[in-house]
This record gives sequence, structure tokens and C-alpha cells, in this order.
Amino acid sequence: MDPVVVLCGYEVIKDALLKHAEEFSGRPYSAVIEHYSGGHGFNSSQERWRQLRRFTMYSFRNFGWNKMDMEKQYLQESQRLVQAVSQTGGKPINLNHHLATAIGNIISYGMLGEYFDVDDPKLKEIIVTTRQFVVNFHSTMYEIADTYPILTRMPIIKQKIFKESSHVKSLIQKYIDQHKKTLNPAAPRDFIDQFLMKIKEEEHMPGSHFCDKSLLMTVVDMFAAGLDSTSFSLSFSLVLISNYPEEQRKVQQEIDEVTESQRPPGIMDRAQMPYTNAVVHEIQRLLDLAPVAHYHAMTKDTQFRGYTLPKGTTVSPFISSVLSDPTQWETPNEFNPGHFLDDKGQFWTRPAFMAFSAGKRICAGEVQARLSLFKFFSALLQKFTLSPPPGTERLDCKTLKENSIKIVPFYQLCATPRSLSS
Repeated sequence: MDPVVVLCGYEVIKDALLKHAEEFSGRPYSAVIEHYSGGHGFNSSQERWRQLRRFTMYSFRNFGWNKMDMEKQYLQESQRLVQAVSQTGGKPINLNHHLATAIGNIISYGMLGEYFDVDDPKLKEIIVTTRQFVVNFHSTMYEIADTYPILTRMPIIKQKIFKESSHVKSLIQKYIDQHKKTLNPAAPRDFIDQFLMKIKEEEHMPGSHFCDKSLLMTVVDMFAAGLDSTSFSLSFSLVLISNYPEEQRKVQQEIDEVTESQRPPGIMDRAQMPYTNAVVHEIQRLLDLAPVAHYHAMTKDTQFRGYTLPKGTTVSPFISSVLSDPTQWETPNEFNPGHFLDDKGQFWTRPAFMAFSAGKRICAGEVQARLSLFKFFSALLQKFTLSPPPGTERLDCKTLKENSIKIVPFYQLCATPRSLSS
């Protein structure tokens, strides 16, 4: 119903999200999001969002996924994942459940401070509930209600739209209530503890943006944004590499050289594994998981590339146009890890790699996603050679990219144990 400005190409999106980061950092009003979030979380007003994001990134850097104690959790999940795959004996297997469990446990440990057994019904509930919430968020009913906000007042439609969000909020609220009862400020366990301490610190400050509702919605946002997207990205990565045996062998050779075939690849090994890192990045470029970034909005009237964009204008960064921009990628439609390797074979980050968007609204879970993809990808390729089931034709990257939603959730691959001493 409202006009939308679409940004296309690397130079335009870089200009908007990086050079004019503040002007393009707003979010347009969404009746549905406003209803279920109450104006809290990462889709809240500018100042509230700014403070919540700043605190969240600070917490991650100083306590969460950047801390080396996460290495133990990644190692434990990797070993459990390898064990589960080993039990297949090289027979075709769909890895989606195992990957979602691993990613779910990593996020749960960082946010909730809880680590689950594979078959724990609580972990299954978190995964299923979050997935249902995300699916509902992208449903046609959601879009219609957001276009015609009056529909959110109708009991039948309201119940249908907000059923999943109510469920996931109720689930997370139980953990917050437990944390309140057991909080020890001298020994914070996870993100919730950190946030509760921040609420206590600012409880007497008028207008503080740190409250119970902001905590709830921030945790919900992190699960919704990170769990399904990361596990799907990892699934896609394994499916694609199973269809490219030569590139897979190069990754395995590098892993063996760095680890000397004696230990699992660690987070700190990433710097010594440029080819593996390049492969992971190239796969994410091809996957193009979020072709259109979440809507932005202009925070003030802005002159941009010969146009006047009034304050409040909705802006849609077309990320696909960056990840396949022929001015930035030598072979944009091919699987080419060389896109992320310099002349000496060392990894280098391409500025046009905007798989997590860019600027002030870049994905808050980017660090967790990057670590998880590298860690689990390298752990599995160290132990197994992945291939399509016998008699199955190999798929090229174009086919996988254009049909990822139809192929990846149902794809089976064979994981043949490797001889690490060879």
C-alpha cells in the first residue's frame, strides 16, 4: 500500500547502508510486530533498538560466543554430531534434525545457559516452537494483517496470527522466571543473567529501555533469527559440498594438515584454514539465504543519488543483487572458493559479502552463525567424505541455489568414514 524504494547493486547498497548508515537505519512500522512485541526487541524504536543492540553485542563479546569457553560447547556438539553420523554406517541420511539440534544447543547455551541431551523434549520444544513462529512470521496471513492492521483486532485472525508468538514467548518466559530466582550477580551464567543485571542497574533511571519485556523479546528475536537460518545454511553447505568432490578433498587435505589428523578442528584454526573458510563463505554467497534484507526506513529526509527520500520512507536492500553483482565477483553464478582467496591463497573478506546484510542493522547473530558454520562443517568433513546416494545424479550449484527450499529439507547424503592416517 505504501511506496518502497528498492536498493540494487553493491555500490548503491554500500552507499546506503555503510556511507549513510544512520539515515538508513530505521525500521518501518509493522502493526503485527508492534502487537506481539509491544514495541520491544530489535524491531523497536530507534533509541531503544540502539541501546538493546549495543548491550547485546557487548554481552556477546565479553561473555558469549566470542569467549573461548564456547570452544568446549562447540567441541561437545561436534563430537555428538560425528557420533550420530557414524552410526549410519555410510548409508543415506538426512542430517537436518541433527544439525538443528547442534545449533539449538549452541544458542541455548549462550542465551539460556542450558545444555540439553539430544533427545531432551525441552530442546525439541524450543526447535519446533521457534520454527513454527518463523514460518508463521512469513505467512500470507501475516502479510495481509500487516497491510490491513484492523484485522489484528478480529479474534479469529488474531488467534491464528499470534498463536505461535505467544507459545514461543511463554516458553522463553519460563527460563527468565527461573533465572530471576537463581541469579547470582557475582557469577552471571548467560545472556539472561547479564540482561537481568542490566535491568537492576538501571531500575531507577527514568526512561530506561531495559525491562522484562525487552529481555523477553530480545531472546525471542535471537532464537527466531538464528536457529532455523543457521541450521538450514549448514544443511545447504553439506549438500552442496557433497556434490563437489574435488573441492571437498581440498578442504579435507587442509583440515588434516592443520590438525595433523589428531584432534578436531577448533575455532582458532580458522585463521590457518583459508581454503575451508573460503568454501564456507562461497557457499553462503551462493545460498543467498535472505535475498531481501528486512525493511529499512529513513530516519530523516535524505538526498541520495539524485533522489529525495523523505523521513519514514520504506527501503528494501536487495541483497541478492550484491551477492551476484558481476562487478564484484569474477564468476558470480559458479561455485568458486577463489572468490575469497588472494594471489597467495590466503583468505580475504570481500566487501561485497553481505550475506548478513551490512551497516547498523547487520544481523546481530552473525558471530554465532559464522562460528557454527565453520566449526560443524569442518568437524564433519574431517571425519567423513560426503556424497549423494548411489545412483543419484550430482547437482550443480545453480540447481541447488534455485531449488534450495525444495531440495535441502529432504536431501539424503552418504557419509563414508575417512581414514585420517592416510
